[in-house]
Amino acid sequence: MTTQQYTPSPADNANSNETMQAPAFQRQYGVLDGFLTEVGRALEVLSGAAQATRPNPAARMPRDTEDTLTPEQSQHVAGLMRVNHVGEVCAQALYRGQAAFCRDEPTRELLYDAATEEVDHLVWCNDRLKELNSRPSVLNPLWYTASFGLGLLASRAGVGYNLGFMAETERQVEQHLDSHLERLPVDDQRSRAIVEQMKTDEIEHRTTAEMHGARKLPFPIRCGMRLMSKVMTTTAYRI
Repeated sequence: MTTQQYTPSPADNANSNETMQAPAFQRQYGVLDGFLTEVGRALEVLSGAAQATRPNPAARMPRDTEDTLTPEQSQHVAGLMRVNHVGEVCAQALYRGQAAFCRDEPTRELLYDAATEEVDHLVWCNDRLKELNSRPSVLNPLWYTASFGLGLLASRAGVGYNLGFMAETERQVEQHLDSHLERLPVDDQRSRAIVEQMKTDEIEHRTTAEMHGARKLPFPIRCGMRLMSKVMTTTAYRI
């Protein structure tokens, strides 16, 4: 009896290779997925459910200094921290709006990284408002929507101006934080620790944007940003 050895044909080998090399199913993310992601992030930010990735700088500050603040001083500090909280709401929305349609991967990642640190600031300010028995601005949904829309417009302006918006935003925030450090009561070390760390981070964001090619924004746009900031800070201090 003769035993014949089976030799695979070229067609059999081709079918076998196709089976082994067939790519695994991968879900393609579309516009709707991106939209739902941004809606979810907006709800986290506006509801106070967002989580910080770093410890609150005020955690290392003693709580006994709270007793030295008068009711008027506590109200004043709450107003300043509410303004800072609104600023972080706007920065978060602006950067995520810019990243949404930015086609340059390194720039998009830079914007998302900055937005992540802005969430830390957001949470720290919210924690301080709770300690002062106060609350964030009731107009935060308006500020978030307006800033996200501005970010979407900026995303179409190219990498240089995208980074320019980031650099100018951080420059203006630095100035606000400097003025707040001067206006905070000397004994309020908890608020001061938060604001000082925020300022350090904002300077880093600005210099990073400049190092990656930020272009200076036209004068009318810079003025418009300052006007919007003035309206926001004046309103947020009280409501």
